[in-house]
Amino acid sequence: MLQAKLIDFLQQELSLSADSIALALRQRELTPYLLPMILWQYGLVNLKQLDQIFDWLEAA
Repeated sequence: MLQAKLIDFLQQELSLSADSIALALRQRELTPYLLPMILWQYGLVNLKQLDQIFDWLEAA
C-alpha cells in the first residue's frame, strides 16, 4: 500500500515522529489524499521536505 510506504519514507528519510504523522493522519480523515500538505500546514515539514515528499510520490 502506498500510504504505508509513504509513512516509512516520512519516518526513515525525513525523521518525522510517529506523533507528527498521527496528527496528520487524523486531519487527513477530513481531507483525504492531502497528507503531505497537512504535514506542511502544521509545520511538521518544511518546503524542501515537502518537495522531497512529492518527488517520492511521483516516483512511487
